[in-house]
Amino acid sequence: MYKFALRFQYKLFFAATLVCSCCIPLFAQNTQIRIDGLEKEVRVLRDSAGINHIFAETEADLFFSQGYLAAKDRLFQFEIWRRQATGTMAEIFGERELARDQGVRLFKYRGAKSTELNHYHPRGEQIIESFVRGVNAYIAEARANPALLPLEFKLLNILPEPWTWEVVISRHQGLLENVKDELSFSRMVSMIGPEKTAFIHYFHPNRPDLSLHPNIPKELLEKDILAPYNAFRAPLKFLPEDIQASYRAGIEDLSLLATTEEEGIESLERAHDGSNNWVIHGSRTESGFPMLANDPHRSIAVPSLRYWVHLHGPGWDVVGGGEPVIPGVSIGHNPQGAWGLTIFETDMEDLRVYDLDPNDPTRYFHAGKWKKMDTVSDTILVKNVGKKIVLHHYTVHGPVTFVDTLLHKAVAVECAWLRAGGAPYLASLRMGQAKSWEEFREACKYNHVPAENMVWADKEGNIGWQATGISPIRRKHSGLVATLGDGSMDWDGILPMLDRPHSMNPKEGFIVTANENVSPAYYPFPEALGYEWADAFRGDRIRQVLGKTEKASLPLMQQLQNDHQALPARILVPMLTNLQLQEKRLSDMQLLLNQWDKNLEAGSIPAAIYIMWERTIREDLKPLVVPEAVHDLYGQIQMTKVLEWMSHPEMVFEANPQQRRDSFLITTFEKAISKLEIKLGPDIQKWQYGQNAYKHALLRHPLSALVKPEIQQLLDFGPAPRGGYSFSPSATGYGDNNNFGASFRLIVDTADWEKSRGTNTPGQSGNPASPFYGNLFPLWAKDQYFPVYFEGTMIEKAAVENILLSPKNE
Repeated sequence: MYKFALRFQYKLFFAATLVCSCCIPLFAQNTQIRIDGLEKEVRVLRDSAGINHIFAETEADLFFSQGYLAAKDRLFQFEIWRRQATGTMAEIFGERELARDQGVRLFKYRGAKSTELNHYHPRGEQIIESFVRGVNAYIAEARANPALLPLEFKLLNILPEPWTWEVVISRHQGLLENVKDELSFSRMVSMIGPEKTAFIHYFHPNRPDLSLHPNIPKELLEKDILAPYNAFRAPLKFLPEDIQASYRAGIEDLSLLATTEEEGIESLERAHDGSNNWVIHGSRTESGFPMLANDPHRSIAVPSLRYWVHLHGPGWDVVGGGEPVIPGVSIGHNPQGAWGLTIFETDMEDLRVYDLDPNDPTRYFHAGKWKKMDTVSDTILVKNVGKKIVLHHYTVHGPVTFVDTLLHKAVAVECAWLRAGGAPYLASLRMGQAKSWEEFREACKYNHVPAENMVWADKEGNIGWQATGISPIRRKHSGLVATLGDGSMDWDGILPMLDRPHSMNPKEGFIVTANENVSPAYYPFPEALGYEWADAFRGDRIRQVLGKTEKASLPLMQQLQNDHQALPARILVPMLTNLQLQEKRLSDMQLLLNQWDKNLEAGSIPAAIYIMWERTIREDLKPLVVPEAVHDLYGQIQMTKVLEWMSHPEMVFEANPQQRRDSFLITTFEKAISKLEIKLGPDIQKWQYGQNAYKHALLRHPLSALVKPEIQQLLDFGPAPRGGYSFSPSATGYGDNNNFGASFRLIVDTADWEKSRGTNTPGQSGNPASPFYGNLFPLWAKDQYFPVYFEGTMIEKAAVENILLSPKNE
């Protein structure tokens, strides 16, 4: 009631300010914008964190305004997203992007519009179309007034183009699994066998069948059979020639473009894109009400992957964050409850291999007969070349990525996410209106991609967990290696969503998920459960702390989200304790580690020593255990396997395993110290963890390495000292630069929504000219939070902008 009354007061205020310049403004900045496409006036209050609180009188206007304001804040991000989603990169970057465009279009959703959009919400088509109209309204505004275009458009000499619903539902940046792994595992099995392949990987909780069918030749697996898929999923890289000459960096500044060792180290930990979330029952909190915390871990980019918004209109009152290019809120709360997500590792893809008709390479064998591939003709516009005609081929399983006329084989990718409902995060539209745990679970049924651990906490006192994600049932194979496409290895349907693991109000009084396997020990549907999971260290540490906490508080939740405890160090350091080191400087450092509390705090010298030692152990263990023939196919040994092998050295060292293990630990420790001397110099007092040369946060705009230094300074943030690493709850990445982890965080006490706290970095806006472009970076870099306001009077007090969006025809 108050908020609708407040809207009426704002209407009077704006009317007064239009005729009386002497009125004392209630807010720092007051703006009226007239827009084509609105039905009624919309009020927007923007707080000091840059969050837009949108008050609309119709649902259409609510999502129109969300699209308009998000595009206004993130126009360059929106345009690059649109081009990636529609396969139109070659139009501005030429032939080097042609393969991407072909891949994107090959893996395009080609089903019915209404079936797709109404999967996400009963009124999904209207909501998404309203959002798109809002995006296009701002694009038209910016094109009509080029002064509104952010700097990036000038640097690249491009213009934003209109959106369609197909941009919103694109799967191109979804967290999809696991066909690339399947090809790697298949190649390994063909070279070293299934037993050795299983030994060097951390497959669990069940043992997978890794046998390759003899009709899948090794010669085929050695070819680039996933090229279109890889192009479709590849990150975009800008090149110097993309930048207009007057803004382009000189040759001496372009050295930053080189792939660094840092990027290589970090990429090894991205196999399991991670997150933390937990909910605590009111019996274990100070307030007596349930609490929720969530911090999704992804690339920490400029601009941020996440975007905060508050949506208030008929049937809607939800605040939180999500990807700016989609309507709704993925992580947040409404008046009844709060929810968050982490990835629940799920295999949604299979690599299919077919026999081809020797006389017709478009005919493949399936279900006992030859079938003709479906073919779609497409036209791609290529800069400096013109129109390029391409043909996309499809089998009953999915897009064809390779045809081998010599071996008479074809390869296709079966993608569960190409079915209706596979657009990432859009099903959160249903979650945003859930009023109870039962309604929230019902909403979770529609969340196909990504597969997630959805947690819930509500004012009624309930906490719950529901695993989501479209999950094929595989009874004839594990899904970890290539399979026949002849029908003999087809899926046995899709597991009903609510049969996925779940719980409500467990006796422990809390629920924690952090991408590790949290499925029950005797889960009844193992054929729909994956084998690849993140290490459990983050989740185990969170459970340790919560298990010892009788009454949790908001400060504790903040501390736990930024906890730097390294559980692997608790196992490895004691192994070094009693070993004899020959040099005094080494034994002195050994003593430092023995006395250390295992916290990877910025400024800690023992933390610096340990991290380099752990890295060296993992690096040097690989050639001892992983056959050289598959080194290029294998990343870095998962940390759980490292600890298992060090605790049970007989698994990897044949003769005198304990002695050889000890010798290995000493040698790697010595090498780690030598590396630190090279990296930071001989003075150990300068070996602090969390410095520019060793663990920091430097957030770089994707164009910054290509432009002149004076422009680069406007785009980037940092470096700032950081602690932690990828295995601590703080999840600050494994390499020296914290460019992966938690940029967005949310903490909620359901007792009082106004106590909610959040983070984002570097800011809500992606426009370097905006005051909201980097205003949140200092808070984030110090592990601090901003308030997330929900109630009208609190929003009013916090507002720094008061915006009236009006229909243009009024």
